[in-house]
Amino acid sequence: MTQETKVQVSQDARRWLDLVSVEETVLELRPDYTALVIVAEGLRPGPGDEATDALLAGAEAKARTALDGRGTEHIAKLEPVAAWRLAYQAFGAKPKRTRPSVEALLRRVEAGLPRIDRLTDIYNAISVSHLLPVGGEDLAGYRGPARLARAAGDEPFDTMRDGEPVTEHPEPGEVIWRDDDGVTCRCWNWRQCVRTRITHTTTSALFILDGLGELGVNGLLAAGRDLAGQLATLHQGAQLSWRRIL
Repeated sequence: MTQETKVQVSQDARRWLDLVSVEETVLELRPDYTALVIVAEGLRPGPGDEATDALLAGAEAKARTALDGRGTEHIAKLEPVAAWRLAYQAFGAKPKRTRPSVEALLRRVEAGLPRIDRLTDIYNAISVSHLLPVGGEDLAGYRGPARLARAAGDEPFDTMRDGEPVTEHPEPGEVIWRDDDGVTCRCWNWRQCVRTRITHTTTSALFILDGLGELGVNGLLAAGRDLAGQLATLHQGAQLSWRRIL
């Protein structure tokens, strides 16, 4: 079952979005999983600015309120974060070593969230504000549609190690986002590959919002509307389309 909204994006982007999928083997781990995928075209990339800095500052303030002064040791006890830790454990990941992306960001709030670029800063702010994992990637780097799957273990994952490009492989059974050429994000939402990462030249992008039952459909949709609204406001003229899967 899917829900979608149609806006003025190109036919190619629309077709790509229609083919994004989640495999049944993933749903066997977490039947409550829902993905919201947003495609955006006509974006204005570049370094962060006053507007994106303000978004991140607002997200930091919300996170501090959620933690209520209890420090980083309380992050794992927040209901949405605890749910993601259980989801990671279900496919064998150790969440203390391989943290869900929302937890990794929350642990950086005290020192200040990273300021990266005009696109990444927006989706990181939404992730922290709404307590869910959000990823963003350059659509031009994709080869075929995105799909969430369990890894065989031989899929290529291009990353950096000690400043040098390397190819790694996921663990068998690991939950991965992938396309026709390999892994685009390991451990559900832990680490993105180099090939599809957002850069200062990205003008078309996809954003994946990961939801579990603890967040609720309304929580997922609220985060999606917030992200779409910020993209539309800070990237005047951009075209957006989104689809909720499951």
